[in-house]
Amino acid sequence: MEEIQKKNWHPVLITLHWLVAITVLGLFALGWWMVDLTYYHAWYKTAPFIHKSIGLMLFLAMILRLLIRVSTTQPLTASAHAKWEIWLASKIHFVLYLIVFSVVLSGYLISTADGRGISVFGLFEVPVLVAPFTNQADIAGKIHWYVAWALMAFVGLHILGALKHHYLDKDETLKRMLGKA
Repeated sequence: MEEIQKKNWHPVLITLHWLVAITVLGLFALGWWMVDLTYYHAWYKTAPFIHKSIGLMLFLAMILRLLIRVSTTQPLTASAHAKWEIWLASKIHFVLYLIVFSVVLSGYLISTADGRGISVFGLFEVPVLVAPFTNQADIAGKIHWYVAWALMAFVGLHILGALKHHYLDKDETLKRMLGKA
């Protein structure tokens, strides 16, 4: 078991990685679709409600992921990785974390611009923690839009890197994120 822990990520981190990946892609697709809904569309209120609720659950998952990441040992870096690859991967991971938190924060600011908290699936409410400011929804909306697109660009780089390691380098990078190295 000790050898597996050195090669693979913590099982909870692996699960959270894939959960966050699916959630981010799903939220992007839902957000892209819902911005064109008209007032009379059946999903006009439901889609944003789901988007906000899942977005806030994503925030909680990311906090949990960070806490586990800093409290567990990371697997050894594959010896086949070049120093520039290790450096680039660490920067892209940092940016991915930063962008996910930025897109969630900007979404929170859009949703609380009217001074009301956000209901999470009707189970609990996240209160307004920042006093609304002038043009908050518009400013946060622009940030949310551009940061979401930046997130998709970095997700694309992340996927390309994983595929490069798996198919070109034929190393165990992708297998490690599946817990199968």
